[in-house]
Amino acid sequence: MEREKAIVKVSVVGIGVNAVLVAFKLAVGFLAGSIAIVLDGVNNLTDALSSVVTIVGTRLAGKAPDKKHPYGYGKIEYISSVTVAVIILLAGLTAFRESLEKTLHPTAANYSAVSLIVIAAAVAAKLALGRYVRSAGKTWHSESLIASGTDAVMDAIISLSTLIAAGISMAFDLSVEGVLGLVISVFILKAGIEILSSSMGQLIGERVDSALAGELKDFIGKYPSVLGAYDLSLHQYGPERLIGSVHIELPDDMTAREIHGLTRQIAEDVYCAFGIVLTVGVYASNTADGAFADMKRTLTDILREYPEVLQMHGFYVDAEKKLVYFDLIIDFKAENKAEIESDIIRRMQERFGEYEFAAVLDSDVSD
Repeated sequence: MEREKAIVKVSVVGIGVNAVLVAFKLAVGFLAGSIAIVLDGVNNLTDALSSVVTIVGTRLAGKAPDKKHPYGYGKIEYISSVTVAVIILLAGLTAFRESLEKTLHPTAANYSAVSLIVIAAAVAAKLALGRYVRSAGKTWHSESLIASGTDAVMDAIISLSTLIAAGISMAFDLSVEGVLGLVISVFILKAGIEILSSSMGQLIGERVDSALAGELKDFIGKYPSVLGAYDLSLHQYGPERLIGSVHIELPDDMTAREIHGLTRQIAEDVYCAFGIVLTVGVYASNTADGAFADMKRTLTDILREYPEVLQMHGFYVDAEKKLVYFDLIIDFKAENKAEIESDIIRRMQERFGEYEFAAVLDSDVSD
């Protein structure tokens, strides 16, 4: 709730500042006959609309989970970011068309001291707004606010370019309005594409952040009896809702009571420390046995000959069934995963003929 209120507050400030800038820039642009200033004003209007979308998206994303959507509505924030990107792209395409017309058929702009003062004030206002919004976005983990803040800082640079063009026009009687408009439109389109790419990536599902993955595995690995943490998988249902799973390797002589207590404790501690709902699975390890440890070392030596193999874990020997289990993580870039797996199993069976080997190919979802 606190996060939602903060994002709405920042967005309302953005709407207010952009509304004032739109009014001034459009008035000055039309009076001066400057397409660059007019387009800059239109860009500020899209910024205000983007803030409205951010508010609506944040409100909807804050709805509590229900039977139909048990993971909540957090991903609506990413949908709102996609909407913001579309608004920016449409503004960029409109700006490009108008600027191209101005470049092909240029007309002289009539700048005044007042117009230059307005542009200079807009540069300062957008720079301050951008820093404020971007800082709030990082504090509250809001992709929409971070994008809006970055866009505002970029707008300040674009307005500064308009100011420079006005100086060139007044000093050398040279119209560069159309060309400058084209440059502005390219910046607008670039911002839209970047926001769209980031938001779509979140909706599709991205790789777990390497730093977070390392921190989580180190955190889990410090518990007594935990021999390793593997298969970490996290799914994001909004900027502040992560749900996932992990497997831990434990000695096979632990009792069900001991495993229950440990996995419960890990899940609770992870939630308190990271805010992540984590399901903890278990791999049993019986490599304390000398013969089984030798078998694992042999497999490890063989795997060093396959650079495509990123990791092996879950190694367990079922002595009664004469069956050996292990999981392999093979690089996504490898095109012959099945061949690599078969070759490794063949070599192990040649070395330990009395055993069968069963490998599971895991996905490389986290570092």
